[in-house]
Amino acid sequence: MANNVFDLTELRKPPPIEDKHVEGLVFPPVALAPDADLAREVPRVPLVADVLRLTAWTGTRPVTEHGHLHPADAEAAVAELGLAPDRLRLLWVVAVNTGLLQIMRGTAGRGPLSHQLPVEATLEFWDGVVMDVLDRAEEGLSGSAVVDEHLAETLATVYSVRTGVAAATLAKGILHSHEVACDPGAVELRRLAATLHAELDDALALLEYCGLVEQTTTGHFRLTPLGVWAVRRDLLREGHDAPTAAQVEVYSDYAAAELVEAMITGAVTPSVVAYWLERRAPEAAAHELVQVAASGTAGQRGAVGTILEELGPEAEVPVRKALDEPLMWRYAASWLHIRDLPAPPLNPDDHTWIAIDSLAALLYFADAPGAMGSFDVLEAGEELVRLVGEMASVEHPDTVAVLDLLAGHHGDQAVAKAARKAAMKARSMRAMAAGDASG
Repeated sequence: MANNVFDLTELRKPPPIEDKHVEGLVFPPVALAPDADLAREVPRVPLVADVLRLTAWTGTRPVTEHGHLHPADAEAAVAELGLAPDRLRLLWVVAVNTGLLQIMRGTAGRGPLSHQLPVEATLEFWDGVVMDVLDRAEEGLSGSAVVDEHLAETLATVYSVRTGVAAATLAKGILHSHEVACDPGAVELRRLAATLHAELDDALALLEYCGLVEQTTTGHFRLTPLGVWAVRRDLLREGHDAPTAAQVEVYSDYAAAELVEAMITGAVTPSVVAYWLERRAPEAAAHELVQVAASGTAGQRGAVGTILEELGPEAEVPVRKALDEPLMWRYAASWLHIRDLPAPPLNPDDHTWIAIDSLAALLYFADAPGAMGSFDVLEAGEELVRLVGEMASVEHPDTVAVLDLLAGHHGDQAVAKAARKAAMKARSMRAMAAGDASG
């Protein structure tokens, strides 16, 4: 979409995810209302109802060169329809962008979506309405620049707490985010703290008008069923992990081995793992996971390690038992050390072994070896070149495979060269060891 959302000569397009530089977040699963129920509610949203009335009132009439109502017509629309003057432009943009109105040769007329829509198209229409509302924040939706700047973040916060969030809590979060992002001076911060609550109240009233939020009996704010549906769509567009309850519930009865396999094949997201852990006692979950990893591949150990990182000291007993497993004890020791629990020390060779094992996991995951972004687990540069050189002398079943992977796919030529040299050395050492054993 154009930077000016009111330039109606431009088509609205959702920004490509690949242009985003926001790390994907994990949101709790939500229960969505049936599509048919949601579709029936769309025309009842005050904003949508006003857009429909404005569309019917407009009929066919001339517009300005920028695609807006002429001043006299705008005044007439406000007066005859009883609209808030400061909301007319948003209503007009929504009507045009969603196809209810169509502008051709300086004239506005009924658009392709001015007739009754099937359920699927009604929800797509609603998605477009919400996109226009969120895009409007870039130009000034609520009258508060600070609230508009953090509007998407505020909606995501309310999305995460289905029981509702107090306005004071939302204001505190906005103030903190603004302080971190903009580093305002003390005077500006005091001014903002004094005015933000009133500005947020106005913004929340507007979001109620837009059908996104509602107040609970305790005065907290939560998303409406339509709001949950639309905010989730926006989170997915931004590349976040926002599953439905139905999507994660199918994994609740999975055994640990099944969950790990699903992780390796890319069938599950972090939210599924969190849901799986929430339904098990930490000690029981860790015991089951350790059993899988102890006799598994590097890919299984990598997946198990990722899951175990979500558990705290309450999982100590089964993790400590993993100290007796040849392929797991280093991971177990590291896990215990990180949580300040007693554990055997790890020497440099042990850390190199873990590095090899972590990279070896790429050989088993569905997106490897093409997704070389996973090399980020080791920082490129002289330190990595040194580490690669040390890998040749470390006993690990996948050492040669990992070095070949680095040699063929790492973008740093120094690392790739060091990996080729280390792979040759590792093969030679293993050939010599095999010869000595046969002799």
